Amino acid sequence: MRDIKERVRDKNPKIRNPAARLPKELVRQTVLEAKEKPRELHEKSSGQSDSPTQYGTEKIESVQYRVASVAGKTIGKTTYQGGKKLAGVTYRKIKERKNRQEEVKVAEEAMEQGAESGKKLIKLKPEQAALAKENGKRQVKAAPRVVKVSGLSQEKIKTQASMQKQQMEKSLQAMQKARAVQMARKSAQASTESGKAVFQVTGKGSKLSVQGITAAIQKGGVALEKMGKWIAAGGGAFLLVFILIVGIIAGAAFSSSSESSESLSEEVLAYTSVIQQYASQYGIPEYVSAIQAIMMQESGGRGTDLMQCSESPYNTRFPHTPGSITDPDYSIEVGVQTFADCISQAGCSSPQDMDKLKLAWQGYNYGNGYIGWALQRGGYTEANALQFSQEQAASHGWSSYGDPEYVPHVMRYYSGGSLFADLFGNQQIVSVAMGQIGNSGGQKFWSWYGFDSHVEWCACFVSWCADQSGLIESGKVPKFSLCSSGVTWFQGKNKWQSGGTTPSAGMIIFFDWDHDGTSDHVGIVEKCEGGRVYTIEGNSSDQVRQRNYEVDYGAIMGYGRSW
Repeated sequence: MRDIKERVRDKNPKIRNPAARLPKELVRQTVLEAKEKPRELHEKSSGQSDSPTQYGTEKIESVQYRVASVAGKTIGKTTYQGGKKLAGVTYRKIKERKNRQEEVKVAEEAMEQGAESGKKLIKLKPEQAALAKENGKRQVKAAPRVVKVSGLSQEKIKTQASMQKQQMEKSLQAMQKARAVQMARKSAQASTESGKAVFQVTGKGSKLSVQGITAAIQKGGVALEKMGKWIAAGGGAFLLVFILIVGIIAGAAFSSSSESSESLSEEVLAYTSVIQQYASQYGIPEYVSAIQAIMMQESGGRGTDLMQCSESPYNTRFPHTPGSITDPDYSIEVGVQTFADCISQAGCSSPQDMDKLKLAWQGYNYGNGYIGWALQRGGYTEANALQFSQEQAASHGWSSYGDPEYVPHVMRYYSGGSLFADLFGNQQIVSVAMGQIGNSGGQKFWSWYGFDSHVEWCACFVSWCADQSGLIESGKVPKFSLCSSGVTWFQGKNKWQSGGTTPSAGMIIFFDWDHDGTSDHVGIVEKCEGGRVYTIEGNSSDQVRQRNYEVDYGAIMGYGRSW
């Protein structure tokens, strides 16, 4: 810059007062600014404070004016005849820049006043409004960059994301299971028509027996068990679907009724052990559910004549008038004895023989020779039940007789007519246990339970079989390694049957060898025939073995049931 001044001076030696060549407007503006400075200093000393925007603007203006002044003086000193033109250009640029800055300042003040008052309407020039709008956009865009997320918030976001992922996975699994069940149902429905050819043979209409189906599935279960790990990996799912399909088809064959069972009342469930006692005494231990359904229909488990059987010929203590029995236990005894006679007359072979079971139920309600009368007409039907009621009412001169719809009413509370329920209620655990006969040492069972070394493994064996049958997962049988713990659980759940009574297949049998009131051995009931109980026991001489005992064997402490 100094070299430029010297060269200009050398070329223009006649220039003595270059400032005189400056525009009058620039000189006038400089004089006015000089006058304004004392007033600004006075305002600042009086305690007035400027906003950050105003303060910055003033600083810029001050610097610009000083630059313009210096530039003007420099140009005046260093320019020649064209210096006036150059100074004019510089002045216009400075003025334009100042105008823009003033517009920005006005726009910012307008925005601040609008935010504070919220009600005052501020009118801006179009170019000022556009500038303010552009400035506001820049601020909004820059805002997200200043937001910071704390470590705690980040952790919370990660946790929520993980939970959402787990929920999505669970939903996917549920959808897959639903699709599998839907496919099984479709397969069962598609097989219904072809299933009729299986359950009805030629024109005689002979039905495939429950025992035959059960035996076939038991053999299939044993064969599949020998196939080892394939069952655990994928074959188990196939077996489950297979049993589901067979259960649905069998349920349709065994029962023409589609009613869904309703829950038994707490009052009826409270008499379960008494029902079991008399059912075993009168030779129908497998019909406990059928008897509970009768009680539910007759009284709901309330009152004294629970089975409404005072008019039965087996009532020898109370008058033969409706509701005359005042001893609940005696009512159950008479009712069970009456129903056992109906089962015998109807020729019912099992709780799944639904045609004969319905005949026995209706005979329990009607009495008076209905079962023999119905057998002469092909067995029970809703039509002949109504016909018998009308004939009896007419012959006695009554308006009605009995309940012609007694069977469908009882069926609401009965859940034992399905082969599927029977398999998982008792037969499935027997099938699983039979597949383990001959196992020595029991490592498969006590290591599954969680033990690191050999222990007394009879309870571990029972628990393992229950788990393989789905009974632990459904809460019907506990997982236990101490026999005494199993006894406590079954007794607490009101699923206990005392020793000396007739058990059913699939029950858990507990022994008390020392007769000290504490169980020290446990097994699974395979069947009960001819007054003897046949069992499958783990840790019997350190092996899985089949045993049998007299029903009244003194070391039998009792039984736990899974239904």
